[in-house]
Amino acid sequence: MELKEILAISGQPGLYKYVAQSTRGVIVESLLDGRRMNASAQSRVSALSEISMFTEGDDIPLADVFTRIYEHTGGKEAISPKSSPEELKAAFAEVLPEYDRERVHVSDIKKCFAWYNTLLQAGFTEFKLPAEDQPSEE
Repeated sequence: MELKEILAISGQPGLYKYVAQSTRGVIVESLLDGRRMNASAQSRVSALSEISMFTEGDDIPLADVFTRIYEHTGGKEAISPKSSPEELKAAFAEVLPEYDRERVHVSDIKKCFAWYNTLLQAGFTEFKLPAEDQPSEE
């Protein structure tokens, strides 16, 4: 399973794995409980590989943020997203010191740590972006 197959659906808690295309949207499976559902075409569905975090310089892909969290925690779960805003900001600053404090809100940080913990529980240990199609050398 790759990060491009993991979806966040606006208005729905948790993360979902892409299963198949349906006539009215996409069929997804919850990473939390394995239940399948149809995400309608009107739902805002985002692949985690397409999401990035604001920094003082260039935006950084969420996959890179997850990799930094994984390295920082030594492969263990990150801080609980239910921690206080001050604790969340401090923990996030340790992982990504260059994050844009004006544009990255506490809710974004909570979501980032919650998603990381969910992915870890689902067995993810590598957070790579899909490689660009490169011509093969023969």
